[in-house]
Amino acid sequence: MTYIIAEPCVDLLDKACIEECPVDCIYEGNRMLYIHPDECVDCGACEPVCPVEAIFYEDDVPENWKDFTDANYRFFDDLGSPGGASKVGKIDADASFVAALPPKETEH
Repeated sequence: MTYIIAEPCVDLLDKACIEECPVDCIYEGNRMLYIHPDECVDCGACEPVCPVEAIFYEDDVPENWKDFTDANYRFFDDLGSPGGASKVGKIDADASFVAALPPKETEH
């Protein structure tokens, strides 16, 4: 089991969770952040700092966002496990499910 980032993160990329993660397992894609399922130690430090409540324990992802569970896993299919997000920086990609979503309006 791992933590999953869901729909509220799409096109937001707040990154407060990255700063809180003690094991550097939250990776940045083009449109959202992803938690590496093999690197996450299930500490939960990321969940309370997310300003849009986009992070859930895998078993607790709301039904309407279940596709984001697979998207979080699929994001790492080609990347593998580099052993920390800071080693690779922003990844110019997204899981295909996320990439296909319509753009969200963002407030600035």
